[in-house]
Amino acid sequence: MATYTPPLRDMQFVLHEVLNVTDELKLLPRHADVDADTINAVLEEGGKFASQVLFPINISGDTEGCTLDKTTHEVKAPTGFKEAYAQYVEGGWPALSCDPEYGGQGLPLVINQCMYEMMNSGNQAWTMYPGLSHGAYEALHAHGTPEQKATFLPKLTSGQWTGTMCLTEPHCGTDLGMLRSKAEPQADGSYKITGQKIFISAGEHDLAENIVHLVLARLPDAPVGSKGISLFLVPKFLVNADGSLGARNPVFCTGLEHKMGIHGNATAQINLDGAIGTLVGQPNKGLAAMFVMMNAARLGVGNQSLGLTEVAYQNAVAYAKDRIQMRALSGPKNPELPADKIIHHPDVRKMLLTARAYAEGGRAFAIWTALQIDKELHSDDEDERKESADLVALLTPIIKAFITDNAWIATSHCMQVFGGHGYVKEWGMEQYVRDARINMIYEGTNTIQSLDLLGRKVLGDNGKKLKAFGKLVQTFVEDEGTNEAMQEFINPLADVGDKLTKLTTELGMKAFGNADEVGAAAVDYLRVAGHLVFAYFWARMAKVALEKQNAGDPFYTAKLATARFYFAKLLPETAGLIRTARTGLAPLMEMDEALF
Repeated sequence: MATYTPPLRDMQFVLHEVLNVTDELKLLPRHADVDADTINAVLEEGGKFASQVLFPINISGDTEGCTLDKTTHEVKAPTGFKEAYAQYVEGGWPALSCDPEYGGQGLPLVINQCMYEMMNSGNQAWTMYPGLSHGAYEALHAHGTPEQKATFLPKLTSGQWTGTMCLTEPHCGTDLGMLRSKAEPQADGSYKITGQKIFISAGEHDLAENIVHLVLARLPDAPVGSKGISLFLVPKFLVNADGSLGARNPVFCTGLEHKMGIHGNATAQINLDGAIGTLVGQPNKGLAAMFVMMNAARLGVGNQSLGLTEVAYQNAVAYAKDRIQMRALSGPKNPELPADKIIHHPDVRKMLLTARAYAEGGRAFAIWTALQIDKELHSDDEDERKESADLVALLTPIIKAFITDNAWIATSHCMQVFGGHGYVKEWGMEQYVRDARINMIYEGTNTIQSLDLLGRKVLGDNGKKLKAFGKLVQTFVEDEGTNEAMQEFINPLADVGDKLTKLTTELGMKAFGNADEVGAAAVDYLRVAGHLVFAYFWARMAKVALEKQNAGDPFYTAKLATARFYFAKLLPETAGLIRTARTGLAPLMEMDEALF
């Protein structure tokens, strides 16, 4: 019963009317020839793939799940997944933003961002298979040896092989310094890897002929803790000198997790029993290399939740326009019917507009961040590359945590719009809630992201990165300060920016006295920062919509209405968050452990 329509009009609005991406790309030599027609054509075809190929196998994939043959250690993905992946490869989609040197199409990441949003709306569990491969590609592209790049990047680029990241172990999750997997050097320069990994998304499947595992392990003489971790490339099948597949490497799936959601993706328990691997990057510097993939994954997880927010919203709106229940308090709105459509009830509209505001705000934020990555990678200006890199570093934990938190709120609201039908599987809504919940947990829980933001990204450099983003906000505020029509957006934007600056200073002073004050305030702080970012992009979108509101296109009317809702109903959450952040550590630590 569920449906999905790719939000191409809104993507085009953000890309071409708000951000003017083609003007930005013209300044990057690698992407100077990319025009609006190219972007629109790629996204139109990508939308067809997401809606016509991936979406129809979403609910069935959730119902069927993945199947492990414990004798062969092989995993079968749900019906239709392998065929969809073959279409994905045939269409050249894995190569979209990859390096032409390795067979990629070399298109900007900003296009890839939009493509992945649509695929996540269509089928998050399926999209995780190529998504993780892209992260493995990025890590090897940045840190692989020439031989590793030549052997593995063309296959990852084409999609012929897929990739994973093998970090977590049964006794250690986020605290990777405790991992125990061992790497023994061999005479030929390779290593034998032994250990156990869990929660490995896409860790085993039948979609591709080979799987490239990036595995964290310790060398025999490694220092203790996170400074003694190395990264290794461990393929499912060894690769011969001519590039053909060789012997089966002893890296096996020994179990599949029974999960709340994303049933269509194989979350594998992996056992490495002397598996042959090669070192990626420098010895004992594995985390630095893996962080390329981890950061890509964190941006990807935010994108997963953005996709879920959009598709949940679309279905909730369609239901609210059809379902009739009771009369509006102010009198009948559909007198020809025995009851009014529920879209006339204020609280239903509040739930719908919450999801819409979080989807459209998150889309603008994610696309802008992808554009900064394009600048970081391809600008000729060293200062611009550094500035873009700093902004991406600052905003990555916000994309991961704020957008995933918002998706949990939005998908829950959208399920609520359906009433009891939302709790029933065939409508599809309860799956979106279940699938959304993991996004707040994996790739570093949202608390970890909050600690990263406040502790490392803000206080760690005395607010330098935060001030760089604040400068963008301040410039926009100053530019629109005399525009009377913009005051309803500019004034609250400026206000939350000032309050975040004061809160940052206050928390920094507290942290000097007790570092645990950072932990007490970090989650609230990230949410305030997230609202500042959303307010900035909503104000920018409102500016464009105001300028075009008389063009006769109802799109701009709707955009303004959603912007006004965001500033009136969602941004004020920051007042309570700032107050709770300021209460500090004492209320959390007063109770003795024995009393819990």
